[in-house]
Amino acid sequence: MSRDEHPVWWRDESLRPMMVACLTLSAAVGVFGVSFGVASVSAGSSVLQTCAISLLVFTGASQFSAVSVIGSGGSFGSALGGAMLLAARNGVYGLAMSRRIEGSLGLRMLAAQMTIDETTAMSVAQPDPRAQRIAFLFTGVALYFFWNLGTLIGALAGNALDPTTYGLDVAFPAGFVAMLWPLLTDARARLAALLGGAVCVVAIPITPVGVPILLSALAVLVGVRRPREVAS
Repeated sequence: MSRDEHPVWWRDESLRPMMVACLTLSAAVGVFGVSFGVASVSAGSSVLQTCAISLLVFTGASQFSAVSVIGSGGSFGSALGGAMLLAARNGVYGLAMSRRIEGSLGLRMLAAQMTIDETTAMSVAQPDPRAQRIAFLFTGVALYFFWNLGTLIGALAGNALDPTTYGLDVAFPAGFVAMLWPLLTDARARLAALLGGAVCVVAIPITPVGVPILLSALAVLVGVRRPREVAS
């Protein structure tokens, strides 16, 4: 394929809408990063520890889960278990993205760090393999920058801001509800959500902090579809 058919990606007019969408999404995620920075410092972490978590972990759900458990007095084991459970979905994303991201070992290791909900969604929404690869990498770099910038801003402001005053403590849960809502059109998904919520409510008074979310995750198995039997 000639160079004329595929101009340099940042000059490719066909990719402009995708890049604008990626930057818009990344900037919005950066706001959640501010929320995490404030919440982490409020829970007792230092600015350096808070920024290190975002730089190294880079998956907001797990970060919020771990910080909320520790901040509520839960054990390190409960915090780690809940965070790893939430991060497990990224492994599934990795299997899907391994067919789209090719290149050197270094590039694939970088891609593994950037494999999260948003990068996967932006990639699979593109019409061809080249656009999928560019969307994944572009979104990953933009998200990493804005998420860590937001974390730094929130961490520096954490001692001066009360997250409950500005509603920052509910920003990320609200985002999760927004992502979950479209899935509830499926009956099995609704059943899984109801069972998970019920298990969590029952377990809260009788188990340590962080354990209810681990137990409620068992309800996810209800939403897993069994493979159809092949007629003989």
